[in-house]
Parts: sequence; C-alpha cells; structure tokens
Amino acid sequence: MKDGQTFGQWLNWNFKTNGFLEIKDRKGNGVYHEYLNGYWAKREFDSQGKVIYFESPNGIIIDNRTPEVIEHNGKKYQLIPNQNQNP
Repeated sequence: MKDGQTFGQWLNWNFKTNGFLEIKDRKGNGVYHEYLNGYWAKREFDSQGKVIYFESPNGIIIDNRTPEVIEHNGKKYQLIPNQNQNP
C-alpha cells in the first residue's frame, strides 16, 4: 500500500458494484469504513467494545488508548501519544 492510498484504492474496490467497504475485527466491530465519496474512518475498540481511537481523512483524531510503558536501562517511561490533530 502506498502513502496516502486508501484501502479501497489499494484493493481497487468498485464502490458502485460492491457498495461501501467495511473491515471488521474478530468481535464484529467495524474498524474501517470507506465510501464512494472518498470518506473513510478508522476505529479501535477496547475489550468492552468502546471506541478508544478514531481517525478520519479530515484530520480528526481522537486517541483514548492507554499510553504504552517501556523500560530502558531499568527506568520506566510512559509514551505519550501524538495529540496533533493535523499530522
């Protein structure tokens, strides 16, 4: 997949024939949606099915994931997610 390319473009998805593109996780949660007009949305869910991450092509990012903790030289560091809404 190339930078800036959507899943629909990568798959050469025919929206007129197949309708919108949807990818679900094992629990049936819609993690990716893409429509004929080019709009797409990515979502990530927690174990209770609550949306913890959302991203859309117009720059909206909502990130409520638990920050990752890494250990380096015996010290623990909490990684802070990028909160920039215009990446």
